[in-house]
Amino acid sequence: MDAPSSWDALRKQARKLEAQLDEQMNSYRKLVSSKGSAKVDSDENDLESGIERLLDQLQQVSLQMQAWVSSGGSEMVSHTLTRHQEILQDLRQEFHRLRSSLRAKQEHASLLDDFREFDRTRLDLEEGADSSDQALLREHATINRSTGQVDTVISQAQATLGTLVFQRSTFGGINSKLTNVSSRLPTVNHILSSIKRKKSMDTIILSLVASVCTFLIFIYWLTK
Repeated sequence: MDAPSSWDALRKQARKLEAQLDEQMNSYRKLVSSKGSAKVDSDENDLESGIERLLDQLQQVSLQMQAWVSSGGSEMVSHTLTRHQEILQDLRQEFHRLRSSLRAKQEHASLLDDFREFDRTRLDLEEGADSSDQALLREHATINRSTGQVDTVISQAQATLGTLVFQRSTFGGINSKLTNVSSRLPTVNHILSSIKRKKSMDTIILSLVASVCTFLIFIYWLTK
């Protein structure tokens, strides 16, 4: 992808990628909602790869826009950059959520298949005579079942780890934005500090007034 040479070109490129991602994400949502088997087909892999590629491209455009703003862009340009960054973050977060949901559905379907296979094997063993071969088949069926359960637990742990890593990066991005805003608006920080000091002073004055009133009421009560 060629690097755009102006802010307008960067913004147009970002909008184009966002529109393509919206279209791809709609198709992915339909795929996740209709998925009912453990099989992973080529269409699913192609769709996920396409979304990841578009997200990476949009990330690159966002970095170029960030460099443009850092070189002396206006507040309006900075606001536009923030909006595109929020859209990218929302799209990436939804993609991770949908992909985790799809993996969970596939693992559930795979586990059901393992149980069905185990039941068929158990019935076959019960119908036949007791022999060493049948004992081996029972052991094999039990091992397959245990292996399927372990794989499911490992996959769920990996999906959870991926989600936690993504959330950590998201919180880091939010903290960076807050720091950037704070550095750009020192006047706001000064105003907020002044408000906090005034609030503390008002609290002290009200406390003194309340104490004096309480003391006067107590004196009046004693002199009655």
